Amino acid sequence: MVYVLLGTGFEEVEAITPVDLLRRAGIDVLTVGITGKTVFGGHNIGIEADITLDEMDLTNLEMIVLPGGLGGVASCRASQGALNALKFAWENGKFVAAICAGPTVLADLHITDGKEVTCYPGCEKDMGSAKCLPNTACVRDGNLITGTSAGCAIPFALALIEALKGKDAAKKVAQQIVIR
Repeated sequence: MVYVLLGTGFEEVEAITPVDLLRRAGIDVLTVGITGKTVFGGHNIGIEADITLDEMDLTNLEMIVLPGGLGGVASCRASQGALNALKFAWENGKFVAAICAGPTVLADLHITDGKEVTCYPGCEKDMGSAKCLPNTACVRDGNLITGTSAGCAIPFALALIEALKGKDAAKKVAQQIVIR
C-alpha cells in the first residue's frame, strides 16, 4: 500500500499527480488526511481523503509520499502521527518519497542525511547533510525518492512507479499519458 499524506495547504499537483499515475499502474494507493477527512490544498481545492491518519495500517505499507506546499509541510511537522509514520517507513526499509518542500521534513527526521536529493529551489539550506542535486526533476537514492516541484510531479510519479513495479510499468504509464 502507498500512503500519500495530505495536510492543510498541500500542493495539489504534487499530491494528485502521483495518486493518479500510481493508480493507472495498478498500485494500491490511499490519500491520508493529516488534518481530517476533507483537506484543502494551498490553492483552496478541497480533497476528500480516502482515510485519516488514525486509519493508516502501517503493517501493509510499501511507500509513503509527502507532497510539498508550505502549509502541507507545516501540517506534517505539527503532526506527531505523520512524523512517526515517515520514521516507521524509513526504519523498516520502505520507500519514502517527498517533493518540493516535503524533503525538508525528511531532513528534520535525518532520513536524508548523506543521501542524494532534490527539493524546491531555496530549500537546500534546510536539507542538513543531504547532497542536493540542483536542476534535477527527481532523484532516487536507495529507498528515498525526492522531487523538485509541482512542475516535476510527472517524473516524480513515474519514479515512484518504477521503484514499486519496475521500468516497464513506468514506461507503460508514460506512454498511456502521452509524454512528449
